[in-house]
Amino acid sequence: MVTAIIVIVCVLAVVAAAAATMSIRVLREYERAVVFRLGRLMEQRGPGLVVLVPWIDRMVRVELRTVTLTVPAQEIITRDNVSARVTAVAYYRVIDPNKAVTEVASYHQATLQIAQTTLRSVLGAADLDTLLSEREHLNEALQQIIDAQTEPWGIKVTTVEIKDVEIPDRMQHAIARQAEAERERRAKIINAEGEFQAAAMLSQAADVIARNPVTIQLRYLQTLRELGGSQNATVVFPMPMELIGAATEAIKDRIAPGERPNPGERHATSDGRTSELPPSETRGLPASEPADEQIARNSPPDRP
Repeated sequence: MVTAIIVIVCVLAVVAAAAATMSIRVLREYERAVVFRLGRLMEQRGPGLVVLVPWIDRMVRVELRTVTLTVPAQEIITRDNVSARVTAVAYYRVIDPNKAVTEVASYHQATLQIAQTTLRSVLGAADLDTLLSEREHLNEALQQIIDAQTEPWGIKVTTVEIKDVEIPDRMQHAIARQAEAERERRAKIINAEGEFQAAAMLSQAADVIARNPVTIQLRYLQTLRELGGSQNATVVFPMPMELIGAATEAIKDRIAPGERPNPGERHATSDGRTSELPPSETRGLPASEPADEQIARNSPPDRP
């Protein structure tokens, strides 16, 4: 009899320990418990110590931390018929554990499928240039669409980012040539603007020099000083036009007016007639000789 009582007590102790193990749960700060009692949804519990009714209550543990969802690479065709391979990443978290358990079978898998289909549909409606240059706008559009579809499940999609866009090699070469042509266009525009500004400054400098001609001489000297620093430099110094004009006037003043024959002077020929030498023929003839001798000396000899 005593042995039977001991066995019964041991069995009850084991059953009580098992029941206590099944009924007591400890949840962390970022966890919540969705409890079903005989199939009916009960009030949300947690965090901390949660006591369940053994063999009656069933608990589903749900995390509230942000989950990183990696969207697999998707083959898309853009609006301008360019094939591309796009990968993305999404961040979501559960804001309503009861809906996340009761409204969808697997909220993680459902969110992944929604992200894939939305990525293909949104990026397929965009051009390649938009896909490469306006990623922020596309990311915002993806986040809004996915979040609107997962909101009834108690899922909040916070961020969607396009990670990488792979395009064919031929398209990459075409984009590189386009970028190079754009850089050359900008360089030409910058050079033209520089020439325009330089021409404007030179015009202003010419106006200043015109008011005071001595400034051009100072500029000559400054240029010679800059070129004199190099040992292998060949300096070509321009002669000022003022000096050349002054030298020409001095030479003209030294020549007497009587040393040159007057243009249009009449002279006698060998047959007794008189003729008038043109100004071009009277140049260079000495004034001391008679006109007949000058003409005979300058005329070509007669041929037999």
